[in-house]
Amino acid sequence: MSAGKTPIFITGATGYIGGSVLVRLLEHPNAKNFDITAIVRNPEKAKKLESFGVHAIVGSFEEVDKLEDLASKAHVVFSCADADNLEATKAILRGLRKRHATIGDLPILIHTSGTGVLADDAKGMHTTDTIYDDSNADQMNSLPPTALHRNVDLEVINADKDGYLHSYVILPSTIYGIAKNKLVDAGVMNPHSIQIPIIIKASLDRKQAGVVGKGVAYWPDVHIDDVADLYIVLFDAITTNPEKVGHGYDGYYFGENGEHTWLDISQAIGQALVELGISKSPVPTTFTKEELIKYFGSEEDGNYSGTNSRARANHSRSIGWKPKYTTKDMIASIKPEVEAIIRQQEGKA
Repeated sequence: MSAGKTPIFITGATGYIGGSVLVRLLEHPNAKNFDITAIVRNPEKAKKLESFGVHAIVGSFEEVDKLEDLASKAHVVFSCADADNLEATKAILRGLRKRHATIGDLPILIHTSGTGVLADDAKGMHTTDTIYDDSNADQMNSLPPTALHRNVDLEVINADKDGYLHSYVILPSTIYGIAKNKLVDAGVMNPHSIQIPIIIKASLDRKQAGVVGKGVAYWPDVHIDDVADLYIVLFDAITTNPEKVGHGYDGYYFGENGEHTWLDISQAIGQALVELGISKSPVPTTFTKEELIKYFGSEEDGNYSGTNSRARANHSRSIGWKPKYTTKDMIASIKPEVEAIIRQQEGKA
């Protein structure tokens, strides 16, 4: 640990979100004052990260003792990996509790959840008028403990309540766009999202755009560059003027800049498949029960792509976040994503 530098620990550094956040930390105006440590599974990627000035520790989320130890050495933790790994989160919290008890530091935990916590059971058949506002702490904290991601979020928020850290929960929505940065160029991080590509891959296999139910349910969307910027805007706000930045019970921050229906995505996929000579019709057809199981792993997991999740990122904007990309950009990003996936499948990517 370098004297006088802020020790930062990041998880998910080779992932889509975490890698994009890490790039911004490396390019931050105060980067020379950061001492950044990352945990990564792949030794080759660890070696490459070292060349960027990152302390890369080879390990996994199953190694909870290692996670606890690394967290105990950090004033700031960016948790950007598995939003549903309760044991890994508990290990990080134990490390931060230990740090607080040992040296009196009040660590900062910026945790990644997702707007899936708002999801209903619409199965693509209906919309909802319920819209969540991240600046409405009472509404956010009324979410049931059974909601997706919520068990982990509650551990993080309760840790703040216990007083040994300040927690901030970022909830990205449908993230889109192929990440382009130096970690992608170095082969360190994954440049692709999950939500839209899984529907693209299913549609390519069936040679026809697919949709869950009627596709009329709504989700918010956010570009990868905008949501990665949100982490830095929040980090800067915390380090500059912490009293003015809500944490814990009031520490929810959506990544959202517009919303779409699932049918909007599927229609854009359908159009791309026609233009690429894969489909004759751009009109999406409903995934069958068998297809949901085949392409998404289970009927329940498939129906997730037919849920409603409506959010407004007023809290995020109030701290100075200014997203640039809109839902129109999300729709425009789909054909390049289809082409990239085809190249991958052909072994050319």
